[in-house]
Amino acid sequence: MKTFIPKIDSANRDWYVVDLKDAVLGRAAGEIANILRGKNKPIFTPHLDTGDHVIAINAAHLKVTGRKPTEKKYYRYTGYPGGLRISTYEKTMQTDSPRVFTHAVKGMLPKNRLGRKMIKKLHVYADADHPHQAQKPQPLTLNK
Repeated sequence: MKTFIPKIDSANRDWYVVDLKDAVLGRAAGEIANILRGKNKPIFTPHLDTGDHVIAINAAHLKVTGRKPTEKKYYRYTGYPGGLRISTYEKTMQTDSPRVFTHAVKGMLPKNRLGRKMIKKLHVYADADHPHQAQKPQPLTLNK
């Protein structure tokens, strides 16, 4: 028996739209990461990008549990000496809520060039408007 290697055509990728309103950050990020990797498909191959595009809307309405709003920290480094910038979940959600969700999903993808390719298929928006109507995205519901 020969090993099946799927033919990957980027034109045949599906587009999904996910509403993140009142979704828990980590659980939603895990499901989206599986779709970006293609683990929900029968042709999943670990070394190939078989996943689909995901449009995540209402990222400003994500929830976290416990004391994470005040204790969870996000780190950025400017590249200059003493340039480490630290902000909490609450402050980051007020200033740049799509970055919080992108950061969570990116941490669940492979840490190599394949993961960098997969994260480009994630499109996150703070509100319900997105410019991807031409791709005819299918609605996707998250497991609650």
